[in-house]
Amino acid sequence: MGHRFESAEQADLDATPEQVWDAIATGPGIESWFMGRADVEPGPDGAVRIDFGGYAPTHDITAWEPGKRLAYGGEPASDGRFVAYEFLLEGRDKGSTTLRVVTSGFLPGEDWADEFEAMSRGHELFFRTLFEYVTHFAGRTATPVTAFGPPVADWEDAWAALHAELGVTAPVEAGDAVRLQGVDGVVYFVNADTLGIRTADALFRFVKGFRGPMVASHHVFADGAHEHTEAAWQAWLTRVLG
Repeated sequence: MGHRFESAEQADLDATPEQVWDAIATGPGIESWFMGRADVEPGPDGAVRIDFGGYAPTHDITAWEPGKRLAYGGEPASDGRFVAYEFLLEGRDKGSTTLRVVTSGFLPGEDWADEFEAMSRGHELFFRTLFEYVTHFAGRTATPVTAFGPPVADWEDAWAALHAELGVTAPVEAGDAVRLQGVDGVVYFVNADTLGIRTADALFRFVKGFRGPMVASHHVFADGAHEHTEAAWQAWLTRVLG
């Protein structure tokens, strides 16, 4: 048993099609909003490779129309599992762009519903981060930082601890002001499994790992990005959630 799925996100962005294309079709661009390290072999016969925590799949490019359309996806696994992404860009007036992102694929197994729910909430955050990136940081590249916190026994308590550290209380909403490591920020996205924060020089994300710990997946644009190491954020998560 399994499930074939398709979901979509769309937004009108205050960025040109060229800026959006750079964000989705180059390694430095992808590293500034998605997750892990990315490498792009451009062109219709190229590939997108993303390394996240040692998992580094290769996605063959299936559509390459600069400034208009990009699509890529991995080969189905032995159990049929696969995921594919399609980005559709339409230039608008005054240098703006309408971007539609479609995610599709197949999830095998009896527990596909739980995995699909977790994946959908994560994708909501990732693509809202893309929209934030091209709106507020277009043309800049970030240092990606990924850290895994300690095992979480009670997620309600874990989120409450994180909220307390940020100076907010539930229910947290987009637009709420926060303070993270002495820096002012604003919540740009939140759902049951994720929280995204924007500061003047970074995008910070906290994600409920599927059957795992809380994950900090950040993008730092500041010159002092070297201070945001994986070890430093692991220690921070351990202090806040431990």
